[in-house]
Amino acid sequence: MTRIARPALSLSLQFADARHRAQLPRHRIARWVRSALEAPGEITVRIVGEDEGRALNREFRGKDYATNVLTFDYVQEPVVQADLIVCAPVVAREARELRTTIADHYAHLLVHGTLHAQGWDHEHDEAEAEAMEARETEILLAMGLKDPYRKRR
Repeated sequence: MTRIARPALSLSLQFADARHRAQLPRHRIARWVRSALEAPGEITVRIVGEDEGRALNREFRGKDYATNVLTFDYVQEPVVQADLIVCAPVVAREARELRTTIADHYAHLLVHGTLHAQGWDHEHDEAEAEAMEARETEILLAMGLKDPYRKRR
């Protein structure tokens, strides 16, 4: 079996909300982020509570609610530099609704956020949205996880 070399990753991991910390060891988060990187990366993953998630979404996107993941992409080349903010209560709620594990939902959201950090988009063009969804699915299946969009198709 040939092993594919993934780009280098410098990962900073912060838990402002530690409710899922036991399910999110550093090596798992690094694997999920690295799986979506197409270039070396310097990525901060910050797990936050509802208040911080809502405040950031309101300030930077003008939406007054906590969302599952926010991506702040600063540089895409030659090294991807970004902050990924994941809201723990939203992840837990969505995982229940989707009938998936919390860890699997974090994996999906971190892949999603990492793709955003590299310029992938799903909000402005249907074709781009379909391409991003297909790429997410490809990455997750390669890690042995389920297609997060299968039930919604």
